[in-house]
Amino acid sequence: MTRPVAGRAPARRGRPGAGTPDLAARLRECQRTIRPRLRTRSALAHVLQSTHATLDPRRVAEFLVSWAPTWWPVPVWAVVTDVDGQITVLASHGLTEPLATVAQAVGGRVIHGAEAFASRDLSHDARVPGPAPAVAAVGFLLRGREGPVGALVGLDRKASAAEPQLMAGVQEAWSALLGPAALALENALIVERAEELSVTDDLTRLYNSRYLNLSLRRETKRAVRTNRALSMLFIDLDGFKAVNDTYGHMYGSRALVEAAAVIRSSARETDVVARFGGDEFAVILPETARDGAIMVAERICDRIAAHSFLTADLLDVRLTASVGIATLPDVAASADELMQAADKAMYKVKVSGKNGIHLAAE
Repeated sequence: MTRPVAGRAPARRGRPGAGTPDLAARLRECQRTIRPRLRTRSALAHVLQSTHATLDPRRVAEFLVSWAPTWWPVPVWAVVTDVDGQITVLASHGLTEPLATVAQAVGGRVIHGAEAFASRDLSHDARVPGPAPAVAAVGFLLRGREGPVGALVGLDRKASAAEPQLMAGVQEAWSALLGPAALALENALIVERAEELSVTDDLTRLYNSRYLNLSLRRETKRAVRTNRALSMLFIDLDGFKAVNDTYGHMYGSRALVEAAAVIRSSARETDVVARFGGDEFAVILPETARDGAIMVAERICDRIAAHSFLTADLLDVRLTASVGIATLPDVAASADELMQAADKAMYKVKVSGKNGIHLAAE
């Protein structure tokens, strides 16, 4: 006789649909056989081995959403975290776009309430903000050493007649099984945050010069290997010194943060935007030739000039930008040459009237 494998779903579990029992009924049925398997050493070992072998929080989350359906007859799963107040779905299984917002709302409720969640019909549940579809939901807390680290959210595709519940003993065993995964997720998020801080400018939250250099070398090698163009922008804020001299360094720092946001919003998702130092910024434009780089540079100049800085402080400070453009292989053959060419092109603008762009000469 074949023994059941820990974590494998019972054979009588079909895909939920119009003719299947609702989530509450399915959970009641499966709990009759699932409780002993939740407490086995093999189940715990599987979680430990799968989640503690990586320091990537998304891989931990991906394991959870692929592993949870082997235990529970729930078609949709998501791992939700709250990082710096941002509710994010790290990984999902069966999650469609209409349900993504619902998963975030349920996950946020679990994390902020620090307790499990169950609802027979989210469309009539005041605990979930905003309009929600008529679906049943469960949410399990992922508790780390320092408190809630995330939530494992399960959604059905229809409402239930009763609230879906786990029996006390089953809930306790399931929470104990989730414990190692929660600790692994917490550790991975801490490591990721530390890595982000090591390459991020403390003030503007753009990349720092260290990451800029690493990215430029990586993209240069890729451009040479694939025979694709690579462009770089060097940006200096015109008139920034007057902000510091007139209003002080605190206001100058705030203006830099605003300028960084304008530059970041003017670049594309694939571009690397960094603060080089002081009031100088740089943008790496992968697979971008001269004409594309000019478009990005013009957009940055136009938006900086149109932006009213420090309005939150009841001021109306105006700045402009001088931008130098260099493209590989047109004017450079290496990362260092590309950066030097963009820097020199930027200074050409500074000495010729500022507020404009200049192309490095071939």
